[in-house]
Amino acid sequence: MRDIDTLIDEAIGAEERKLLDQIGKEPGHFGQLADMFTTGPSAWVNVVMMVAQSVLFIAGCWAAWEFFQATDMLIALQWGLPAAVAILSSLIIKLSMWPSMHTNRIMRELKRIELQIALAGKS
Repeated sequence: MRDIDTLIDEAIGAEERKLLDQIGKEPGHFGQLADMFTTGPSAWVNVVMMVAQSVLFIAGCWAAWEFFQATDMLIALQWGLPAAVAILSSLIIKLSMWPSMHTNRIMRELKRIELQIALAGKS
C-alpha cells in the first residue's frame, strides 16, 4: 500500500500545493514538545508542571537514596514511602502532557482537512 501523503501530493493541484506548503510539514516529536512550552494559552501551565515534575523526581531520588541507605525498618519506611509517592507523582505529571500533545496533533490534521475541503468547494 502506498503512503497516504504521496497519494495526497499526487491528487492536489498547484494552488493547493502552495497553500499546503505554507502550513508546513508535520513537526517532529521534539518540535511538538517545544511547541507545548512556547506557544498556546497553556504554555505557562506546562512549564510550571515540568518544574514541579523535576522537583518531585529529584526529591524522590534523594528519598530513595536515603531509603536504600537505611539500616532500621522504621527509617526505611520513613524514606521509602515518600520516595515512591514523589517518583510516581512526577510520572503522573509527565504523562498528563501526552493528551495535550495528541490534541495539538489532531487539531493540526483537522486544519489540513478543512483547507482541503475549502479548496475542493472552490473548484
